[in-house]
Amino acid sequence: MAKYSKGAGKKVEKAMHEKKEGTLKSGRSGRKVKSRKQAIAIGLSEARKEGARVPKKKSATKKSAAKKRATTARKKSPGKKKSAGKRTTRKKSTSR
Repeated sequence: MAKYSKGAGKKVEKAMHEKKEGTLKSGRSGRKVKSRKQAIAIGLSEARKEGARVPKKKSATKKSAAKKRATTARKKSPGKKKSAGKRTTRKKSTSR
């Protein structure tokens, strides 16, 4: 059984054609798409919205979850400042 439906293939083909013409633009910024991978991603995204059979984005969800964990870990202690140098305690040697 095929992973992608025919409709999904048509959407990707259409997105690639628009990319080659220079009319394909990204969603948020509205900039021209120059990357082949980004054009394919846009085509698959449009196919998903229409309900075509396209596998779920597995790697993207893992990356975003890891990214979210990293940013929350950084935000927990914004008031603390790191010291400039490394502080170590030295033991006095008492040799007689």
